[in-house]
Amino acid sequence: MHDTTALLVELGSVILGLGIIGRFAGRIGLSPIPLYLLAGLAFGDGGLLPLGASEEFTAVGAEIGVILLLLLLGLEYSASELVTSLRTQYPSGAVDFVLNATPGAVAALLLGWGPVGAVALAGVTWISSSGVIAKVLTDLGRLGNRETPVVLGVLVIEDLSMAVYLPLLTAMVAGAGLAGGSIALLVALGTVGLVLYVALRHGRLISRAVSSDNPEMLLLVVLGLTVLVAGVAQQLQVSAAVGAFLVGIALSGEVAEGARKLLTPLRDLFAAVFFVFFGLSTDPSDIPPVLLPALLLAVVTVFTKIGTGWYAARRAGIGSRGRWRAGGTLVARGEFSIVIAGLAVATEPRIGPIATAYVLILVIIGPLTARWTQPVVARIQTWRNGGGGASGGSVPVAREEMPVVERASVAD
Repeated sequence: MHDTTALLVELGSVILGLGIIGRFAGRIGLSPIPLYLLAGLAFGDGGLLPLGASEEFTAVGAEIGVILLLLLLGLEYSASELVTSLRTQYPSGAVDFVLNATPGAVAALLLGWGPVGAVALAGVTWISSSGVIAKVLTDLGRLGNRETPVVLGVLVIEDLSMAVYLPLLTAMVAGAGLAGGSIALLVALGTVGLVLYVALRHGRLISRAVSSDNPEMLLLVVLGLTVLVAGVAQQLQVSAAVGAFLVGIALSGEVAEGARKLLTPLRDLFAAVFFVFFGLSTDPSDIPPVLLPALLLAVVTVFTKIGTGWYAARRAGIGSRGRWRAGGTLVARGEFSIVIAGLAVATEPRIGPIATAYVLILVIIGPLTARWTQPVVARIQTWRNGGGGASGGSVPVAREEMPVVERASVAD
């Protein structure tokens, strides 16, 4: 009874604290992710007030959080959209991978982490935060801008790449070797290909089988199916997160829309628990020694992400202002970087502190670069052209002035 009481007190305090933190972050216009990570650091081993009774429940909740994050992400895309993005955006995806995964891999090798650490840190620096970026685009009123489909296309390529990358990393962490890693990669590719084929050809039948007019039944069926598939995927070493993502892709239409509305609050709750759990598993005293490498890595990958967005927007025929806005928008890292670090931390414990510091830095800087990259570049160009004193020093606005209807009619 005493253990149950302590669990309820700790769990209630954690959830209430997360609610307060989330409201505070919303008031100041900041993503709550860095505050969740800081809360985890404060209450983990080596923190101000370590939690013990709720640790096991929090660990399970963190797993559910990852599954729901990937499920909701999959629900955002249809199979046809993914295929279209692959056809049109793959050069941008390749540039994104080379520019942003390379700094992480090189840094890990210089730190003496070996192949597993290099692959893991490459993923941490490669993948942008879809959640943070989606919120930033909404807050800045840029959903109708011409460069926004380009940004989303890059994110889709990254998300789909995770269906291959995560199983490969999982196999490496498990010490499966080259043969085991190759098998895991083939299984992942085959699974992704099969799901995309079934979703394209028979997506309506799947959605019809899952569909229900009763919200309770829809919630239970979708959530149960997702957790089941995630468990089977984990057993096959394909990664539970990838299994959840593929379930989301397979569902479409009204079913996807209804499931998204029902599951979004659950995702927000368990995703917050996930970030807190990652902070709980990181000793705060381990962060100061890696703060300088994390900061250097953050600075480098800010510029590489801006370069990625600029290149992708240029390929789509977007003007100069839109190119810089696209680049600045892609800077934020978040949920995927923490998921990747969480997979690798058992094999390479040093990745936890540096990933935490890295994400803390870029999840704060990301919304700022999204807002100010284009105006700052415009000001620099004005100074170079000898117009530094013009118009009382006003900064060009960060939003495209073209109406949404006109944007849609302009050919890329």
